[in-house]
Amino acid sequence: MYTNQDLEDAIQQGIFDSAAVMQFRDFVAKQRNTRGVDEESFRLVTSFNDIFVVIAIALLLISTSALTDVYGEAIAAFSVSVMSWGLSEFFVLKRRMALPAIVLLVTYTGSLFIGIPFFFDAFGMAYEWRFLFAALITAFGAWLHWKRFQVPITVAAGALAIVAAVIALVMAIFPKMAEFVSIITFLGGVGIFMVAMYWDTSDPQRKTLRSDVAFWLHLSASPLIVHTVFSWLDVFRVEQSVSSLVGIIALYFVLSVISLAVDRRAFMVSSLVYVLYALAQLLDNYGLAGNSFAYVGAVIGLSLLLLSAFWHAAREAIVSCFPAALRAVLPATR
Repeated sequence: MYTNQDLEDAIQQGIFDSAAVMQFRDFVAKQRNTRGVDEESFRLVTSFNDIFVVIAIALLLISTSALTDVYGEAIAAFSVSVMSWGLSEFFVLKRRMALPAIVLLVTYTGSLFIGIPFFFDAFGMAYEWRFLFAALITAFGAWLHWKRFQVPITVAAGALAIVAAVIALVMAIFPKMAEFVSIITFLGGVGIFMVAMYWDTSDPQRKTLRSDVAFWLHLSASPLIVHTVFSWLDVFRVEQSVSSLVGIIALYFVLSVISLAVDRRAFMVSSLVYVLYALAQLLDNYGLAGNSFAYVGAVIGLSLLLLSAFWHAAREAIVSCFPAALRAVLPATR
């Protein structure tokens, strides 16, 4: 299994001609009756060997953590982090395996983030400051990992660590501002979304690694934005007014338009649970209790399938309404 980045590398090495690769992409697009730029392609599993290797990695890292835990939680976490980096040297740098690369990045950064607070706990440091140092060191570790291995999800992991560091810094300096954490989370999500758009606009045809980086950034930004906004609307309140439910549905429509405009489905997926609940509540208010979720699931499921089938046409209709300057930085509709 090869990726767009593999094709671009082959062009750079003179193996393929760029015109031939373009003709091949057009041929595949016609065969699938869709455009590659609209598919949000990213490599997850290249073969069953990826799954086999991930199972072996999980067994090794879990065992490493258990064996080193007798020396303390910090040692156990750092052992997993070091082991994850070492395994990446072969399975990521040499073998270029997709799923193991993602898993090893998560275990590397996750164990750093978990282990550092235990390390600073020995110095009697307050929790907020331990959390801050953990986030900052994790972000730095993610940067080192990106420079060495260039796994697309690494940039998103580093961005999330930076958002966590900002939250920890505010909590450490202004403990009474806990109620404003949701605002910081929302702004952090917007910031990550802007970074994702920067990576996206640098590769509007989505042929290189930059598109994969943008994919993971969008996937990280959307929950921060969507969850915060729907939490402000108190979507899971037992009794919802019709006006608030209509507002929730309208917000989902806006998020869908944004998803179509930037040609990314992350916002729609992240907000799906909220709109399902809101519509079910709306039907419950009109006496369809018991069957409301089934009705809503059928309607939403059919709508999403239709949108998927006519995604390109819907994008073209929406993007054509935008100013020319904005259309120039969005993925092409033709």
